[in-house]
Amino acid sequence: MNARLQGWGGAALYAFAAAMMVFILAPILLIIAISFSDGYFVSFPPTGFTLDWYSKVLGNSEFTEALLFSTLLSLGTTLLSLLLGIPAAFALVRGNLPFADLCKGLLLSPLIFPVLITGLALLQLFTGYGWSNAKINLLLAHTVVTSPYVVRTVITSLELVNPSLEEAARTLGASRWATFRQVILPQIVPGVMSGAIFCFMVSFDNYPVSMWLADSENTPVPVVLYRQIGTVFDPSVATMSTVIILLATVVVIVLEKLVGLRRAMAA
Repeated sequence: MNARLQGWGGAALYAFAAAMMVFILAPILLIIAISFSDGYFVSFPPTGFTLDWYSKVLGNSEFTEALLFSTLLSLGTTLLSLLLGIPAAFALVRGNLPFADLCKGLLLSPLIFPVLITGLALLQLFTGYGWSNAKINLLLAHTVVTSPYVVRTVITSLELVNPSLEEAARTLGASRWATFRQVILPQIVPGVMSGAIFCFMVSFDNYPVSMWLADSENTPVPVVLYRQIGTVFDPSVATMSTVIILLATVVVIVLEKLVGLRRAMAA
């Protein structure tokens, strides 16, 4: 009887998980399906099948330039967030700083503030100081928004590191840098990589900050996509979204092959 109940419970759990997956993936699959429609307006179910929208979108210089700019911006943001977030997390965990909890709260505060308000505040800040370089402004603004993810994930990984291993390395004559590079870093790689994934995805898909700081020459792809929706809502919008989804999927697959995403996200 207990075995039968456990069997029914397991089946119900799997059914619930499958229903949740369908619920989550349905909007994405809907967008992908519409991108192959041969109609001139968005409709569901899609009418016909064509790849013309893909050739049109990939031949659109505004979209391809924005896609390249967003990719480079996200990579730069991720790198800068790692360079700032890893030392900050290490200082908070190993530095015995006074008011460490307060410092931690300040570093993680961008996670709780509305991103739209953060973007507006950064626009006022940059304008007040006369910083008119859109590329630098976007890089700094995206770093402000994404670096807390690195701090959070790396802190979690550092708290799981056995301090005795560091002490053993130092006792055997290793320098602080050698200890960090050869002992600590291999153990916090999951936190570093999960933080990097969050940074790239949040930066690449960030519209609330980008809308305030972008200009006509430096426009991230979310801004271009929203402009397209505002002018005409044809299947090219779904095609642009599908290309973005595919790019994000490729990034995740590459990270999985390089470092093991399951291990990284376990942090």
